[in-house]
Amino acid sequence: MDTKLLTAIITLVLIAASLLMIRAGWRNRLRRQSDVDRLPEVPGAPGEPVAAAEGQYVATTTGGDWLDRIAVHGLGIRTNATLAVYPHGVMFDRAGAPALYIPAAALADVRQESGMAGKFVETDGLLVLAWLHGRHELDTGFRTRRAADKDVLLTALRNLISSAPAADANSGK
Repeated sequence: MDTKLLTAIITLVLIAASLLMIRAGWRNRLRRQSDVDRLPEVPGAPGEPVAAAEGQYVATTTGGDWLDRIAVHGLGIRTNATLAVYPHGVMFDRAGAPALYIPAAALADVRQESGMAGKFVETDGLLVLAWLHGRHELDTGFRTRRAADKDVLLTALRNLISSAPAADANSGK
């Protein structure tokens, strides 16, 4: 057997093994996170947003653990999105994935970070929303397409969080 053929066979075997490990890991993550409640219902007519911007939905992770991506309910899928802030909550209208609505009462904090779940940008380039969903603390990251939009969203989110009623263990159900 010549070396080119042997190299091709070994490369294909390594690629196949890698793909199987990734798939098994994602399935195990889905099984481990099966206790994450269904997502809040998206309001039928949400009204006019206080602020909105296009950008990229990065992912939702376990609160405080920027590497533990939440796989269930499509929350781990990175996609283009529009983030809209309403007086009653926040909506991520995600391309190729279901919209994600977070009621204002479930929001705990908003902060700026430089990375999460495999997405790293300049210092404070991501908006990260901390929220409660059932008994889970979650962080959801968003990167605005235009830098100026980030400050507008950050101000609107801080105002929403400060005016929202306190969350309890049942928020987000």
